[in-house]
Parts: sequence; C-alpha cells; structure tokens
Amino acid sequence: MAKTFDLKDDSVVVVVGSGAGGGTLSYELVQRGINVVCLEAGPRLGLTDIVNDNGTMFNRLSWLDKRVGTGDLNATLPLWVCKTVGGTTVHWAGASLRLQEHEFRVRTAYGNMPGANLLDWPTTLQELEPFYARAEDKLGVTGTSDIPRLPGNNNFKVMAAGAKRLGYTQVHTGNMAINSQPRDGRPACHQIGFCMSGCAIGAKWSTLYTEIPKAESTGRFEIRPDSMVVKINHDNSGKVTGVVYADKTGTLQEQKARVVCVAGNSVETPRLLLNSQSSKFPNGLANSSGQVGRNYMRHMTGTVYAIMSGRVNFDRGTQMAGIIKDESRHDPSRGFAGGYEMETLPGFGLSGVASNTVAGAWGLEYAKMIEMYDHFAGMWLVGEDLPQGAMASLCIPPKRTSTGCRYRWCTSKIMPTTSPCATMPTRPERRSTNRSAPRRCSSCRHSPALTIWAPAARARRRKMASATSTARPTMSPICSSRTAASSRPAGPRTRR
Repeated sequence: MAKTFDLKDDSVVVVVGSGAGGGTLSYELVQRGINVVCLEAGPRLGLTDIVNDNGTMFNRLSWLDKRVGTGDLNATLPLWVCKTVGGTTVHWAGASLRLQEHEFRVRTAYGNMPGANLLDWPTTLQELEPFYARAEDKLGVTGTSDIPRLPGNNNFKVMAAGAKRLGYTQVHTGNMAINSQPRDGRPACHQIGFCMSGCAIGAKWSTLYTEIPKAESTGRFEIRPDSMVVKINHDNSGKVTGVVYADKTGTLQEQKARVVCVAGNSVETPRLLLNSQSSKFPNGLANSSGQVGRNYMRHMTGTVYAIMSGRVNFDRGTQMAGIIKDESRHDPSRGFAGGYEMETLPGFGLSGVASNTVAGAWGLEYAKMIEMYDHFAGMWLVGEDLPQGAMASLCIPPKRTSTGCRYRWCTSKIMPTTSPCATMPTRPERRSTNRSAPRRCSSCRHSPALTIWAPAARARRRKMASATSTARPTMSPICSSRTAASSRPAGPRTRR
C-alpha cells in the first residue's frame, strides 16, 4: 500500500521527477529497503484519462510552463516533454536503441571538431551490454530477449518497399518498448495509433503504470504529484539536507532528506541545480565545472510526407515502428561525423497534416491535397547533435510563477554558433520541393540558417519516395528541423 512520509523525516531519499530516470530509480531503491519520496511537478493520470486524441493529450501531458527558446527553436515551446506522473515515458514513442561502439569514443572517432565538447566515455559498449540486456528485458523491448518485433503498419510497408529497392538491408519495425505480446501484466499492442498521446491500454512501457505502482506496493514509497521542486537545501558543510517545493496550492513546503536524486529532464534538472545556488555554491550545485545547463543536445531531423497512389492510412498502427539503420554507421568518407537513421512518421491527425504539410498554405488546391490524407505516407531522418558549450540553459530574472511562488526559472536558450558542430553539415538555407513555399515554417518557426541537412540523405529520401509507388507520388514540401532531446543516458537511447 502507498505510504505517507512526514516532511521532517530526514531518513528518506527524495527523488525529483517520476519519469524514466526517477520512476525507475525509485523502484530500485525501495526494493532494497530504502524509503523514497518522489516529487513530480505534474498531476497523476490514470489509463482512463488517456484518450485517443492528439490535441487533447498534448495539452493534458505537456510541460507548458513558460520556457524561452532562441536560435532555431520554437520560441514558445523549445522542447516537447511532459509534466505528469510518469514524465515523458507517457508520451515517448518507445524506440529503444543501443549506442553504437563508435559513439562511446566520439573524441577519438570524430577527432577535433571546433566548437564541440567531445569526450570519450570512460566505459565501453561491451561493459554496458549486460546492463542494456537487463533494461531491455525490463522494458520488454522488441527484437531483444527473444521478444518478437511488432507487425509493420502500412506506413512501414511503404517505407520498406522503397528502402529495399534502393538496396538497404537493415529494415525492420525497430526495437520498441511496446509489447508485441502480453507481458508484465500488460496487453500486447492493439495497433491503435496514438502512441505519443499516451497508450490507453498500457502496452507501451511507462513508469506511470509499471515502476510507480510496483514501488507503492512495497509500502516504502510515496509519490507526490503537483509538487514543483524549486531549490535543494544544504547545511554549512555543504551536505544536502532536503528540498523546497511548491505544492498544488502554490504553498512552499520543505521535505527533509538524507539523499536527493535529481532526475528531471534536460531543462528542469539544470534549472533546479542552478537555482540552488548559495554563498557556498555561488554557481549552483554540482557546477564546479561550469558546465551545468550547457551542451544541450537535440536530434537532427528532416521530415517528408508523400501522397501515394493508393490508401495508406498512415496514422493507424504503432506510430514509429519502422526503421532503416544502414546509414547509422560512422563513415568519414561521407563528409560528416556519425550517422543517421530513417524512421516512419505519422501525421498526428488530420489537423496536424493540414497545419504542417505546407506552412501557412490555404485555398482550394491545398484542400484537395489534404483530402488525400488517407493516401499520405511519412518518414523522417534522425541524426545526432553534438554537445556545444554555447548551447545552454540559462537563468532569467526572478518572476512570480503561476503557482504564486517567486523564484528564478531556468530557460532553454540556444545560442547560435558559426561552427558546424552538428553531425551533419549545415546548409545556408532550407529548401523545399515547392519553390513558392514560405522560407520559414510558420508553425514551428525553425530558422533556415540553422537547419541541418545531409545532402546525400536528402537525395536518397526523394528516390525512396519515388520507389515506393509505380506512379511518381506528389511530394509535399519538406520542413526540416531539429527537435529537443536530452543528453543520452547509459541505458537504451530513446525518442521522445
């Protein structure tokens, strides 16, 4: 049964965040007899609160507190993460990929790249493989531990047909933390098609209905929703003594603790550490290096939709169960460091396709194209961004928040750089197959000057779209962007 701990109980471990890191850590600790209080900034939802509607669930799950983005980010929504019990594991697509061997030694493999902060990992893929295996078994990752892969939907079949005609061989439905068969008391995927809006049946792994309920059943765990941690306290010796958080009413509370584990996302973790500065730690906690909040990394992405000759219904089935891995290798002869993958991508509903296919488009001809929605197929290219000190989360002056608390936010502020530090070469401007299309996407507001491209990959995408149909499809304009992603953990790499 769930436990309630006193605010003055300094024997507990406080975990900040209930997502992939915080929720999992909490369960591991309570199994070892340790009492845990987990503080989550957002509300707690149940499976009955998850509905198959993209817009409704975006507003219900997303972290919509003000965060400021600059550079090529959406100024009002610099990253898409969740503010809810379970964190972004409620929203994530479920893709669970291992790092490749060369990615553990990027400084050695990529060499000196001006502007990039590269280091080799102090461990190797071989050393981490047993832990990868444990994590994949816990999450039920398809294609591992003798777990069958998910079936491919029509969108995957379109992509796979083009890929095979081009000679790609590593084409399958991916390594997904979505049940392909009943497992861990949860059903197999029903191919509903709203994975990133929350899985209404619980087939996709999320701490919301796996680790957190299991932790509660031990009697050593308390989850406190609507509890926004604003500061970590410490004593004169520098030892952490607890945290201050704003409860649902905006009232500040202090929870004592013997240990504090910070498991927020790539913006909220540095926000908390930097906002916990004191005379003893003037630059914030754990920041003697000055690197907290810096080296913010995102995915490099490029998206393309095509209208096929027959019906695809690409929003049906597991949303992102489809991948081409042939280009993920590191091959310096291609002119850039690292590699990229191609994956299936749905439209996120008719309204999403209508809003984003051609930014700002209107009129009868565009309406006729959108009426072919059930013929659409979609895919995207996903690459790696490299850490740069100039890409940072910074504090802004104090202001009163919606909860009535007065403290400093840490905002996502991406500083432009003239050095091509991303793994793909930059182009001076973003080009569309429709020459009359706006030069800046009116919905995502990505800066053309900072868009990342791989010219060879772009040509391959166009060839593939053609190869998937006997009749050459009508191609929609490409909106290429880089989306937010946190620094990659030692566990399976995830897409959010």
